[in-house]
Amino acid sequence: MDSGGSILETTGSELITVMTPVSICMLTVVLLITTLQTPTPQIRTAANLVYLESPSDTNLVKLEGSFLNALVFVLIISLITFLLYILYYYNFTNFLKHYTRFSAFFVLSSLGGSIWISLITHFLLPVDVLSFGVVLFNFTVVGVVSVFGKGCPIVVKQFYSVVLGVIVAAWFTQLPEWTTWVLLVALALYDLVAVLAPGGPLRVMVELASSREEEIPALVYEARPNVRSGSGVGNSRVGNLGILVAGITQIEGGSERNRGREDRSRVIELQNVVRGRNDNEGEGHVINVDRNEIELTIDESGDQGEALPLMAGNERPADSFRVDGSNSSSRGERGEVGVSLMQLMNDNERNRRRSNDDDSNRDDDDDDNGLMPGIKLGLGDFIFYSVLVGRAAMYDLMTVYACYLAIISGLGCTLILLAVFRRALPALPISIALGVIFYFLTRLLMEPFVVGTATNLMMF
Repeated sequence: MDSGGSILETTGSELITVMTPVSICMLTVVLLITTLQTPTPQIRTAANLVYLESPSDTNLVKLEGSFLNALVFVLIISLITFLLYILYYYNFTNFLKHYTRFSAFFVLSSLGGSIWISLITHFLLPVDVLSFGVVLFNFTVVGVVSVFGKGCPIVVKQFYSVVLGVIVAAWFTQLPEWTTWVLLVALALYDLVAVLAPGGPLRVMVELASSREEEIPALVYEARPNVRSGSGVGNSRVGNLGILVAGITQIEGGSERNRGREDRSRVIELQNVVRGRNDNEGEGHVINVDRNEIELTIDESGDQGEALPLMAGNERPADSFRVDGSNSSSRGERGEVGVSLMQLMNDNERNRRRSNDDDSNRDDDDDDNGLMPGIKLGLGDFIFYSVLVGRAAMYDLMTVYACYLAIISGLGCTLILLAVFRRALPALPISIALGVIFYFLTRLLMEPFVVGTATNLMMF
């Protein structure tokens, strides 16, 4: 993306694909809160291990206790992220995948089941225990398979990703008010440091995943299916950020590294053909490969060698190989070498043409060349956006509207920054900061003003 217009154009289309599920998640949480809002006894969770808020406590005591709860919770998240990094570093990828699947199964079955029971009890729905158990088990299994399985329709995967966010967010809204607000601010700050600071836990995980060119097993929402590079090979090198506290990432298709790897793989195939030529003893063959030019030259010097760093006849360095032809077979296959070389050159030409076509058709997901990033939003962002709006719903709907607009505005700003910097960015800080500011401004200033003027018939 070279121009500001293209950045705004592509960011607008991506914002719609992300804003819709985020809005649905927040709306569902608000409906659950307003429907099932009943006083519940406090329970010990990871978010309030130190302090249990009491209505009789002073504001200073609540603030101090909330800071301690947030500090402990962030330390737990940091420790878990560090352990996940160690496991991922030592290639315990299967364990991480199974752990993530178990987490999704637990959320859908246990936490989701309790919410379904509350809805059934509230609306007095005639459902027997056996039927409820069978439906809940099938719903849970289908959800886990859809989120982590391959070949599942992207719409089903997106649906269950939103459901997971709704369930966890609904449980987090049961935290006391002071603990909730301090915890949201602390998590936004942690997300900022963990993703952007050198040596941050989420940043090092993403860099490790990028170096390995694989994804981190995590719960994320995919705005659209993985795009393909210009050579037709899918690439999602930039992994997913976090499990609870996550950020926005982009899929970079059509990278130089992928194309270079494909060229080198073709050269290896071509080397095998060259070795079969029946030429003079000791004759060497130098193959120069570049993205835009591939040539085969015969070196009559007879030197033995293995991969000399040569340069092609253009502005970019080429991958060059020297192949020893001394052990050639008795078949004169100069024609076969020429055919293989022509095929290699034609493949590269087709790849370049396909890449150029993709530049002019950025909305085509099937032929995307990587300039249009695919957005992945961590479920942690869904959860804490919805927690903020759910907490606002416990006050009044005017505050809900203000918080919703603030969160969406922050998400849009984050996507613009993502389009500019083209690297993994945290999605919580801007949206949470705007949401918290607008909540207290609306509750302390706007709501009293609007209610006062409407009560005195000064505004309708």
